[in-house]
Amino acid sequence: MTEAAEERQNLGLLCFYPHRAMEARLFAALAAAGFDDITPAQGRLAARIGPGGTRLTDLAEQALVTKQTAGHLVDQLERAGYVRRVPDPTDGRARLVQMAGRGEQVVALARQVEAEVEAEWTAHLGEEATAALRAALTRLREITDPFR
Repeated sequence: MTEAAEERQNLGLLCFYPHRAMEARLFAALAAAGFDDITPAQGRLAARIGPGGTRLTDLAEQALVTKQTAGHLVDQLERAGYVRRVPDPTDGRARLVQMAGRGEQVVALARQVEAEVEAEWTAHLGEEATAALRAALTRLREITDPFR
């Protein structure tokens, strides 16, 4: 790879580096708080659970995993007390995956860590650049996130 090619990395990688740093910081904080039994794969799936709950098939689709993989991850999360399965009030045959008490604690801690990291990034970039970055990424989401 030429020096010029190394300097101009693709936008996907440039978005990935801060995401990876945020995720690593988050999982370190979770482990330090006693939530050391949740894996990144479980966390990525759980992050897609909506406020009222989400069907397993929707979680699988959004996480880009098979229904079987999603089911396995939800089983693990359920055994650890992070999620629960409840009847879907709109369809008696279906079930929703919802956050349970332990999962709600994880979500609260995650939001705190996310805010701390964003504050550090804002201090580094400045308010204006951070606002511009947020606006650009929000706009890019319009064409990259079918689940927005």
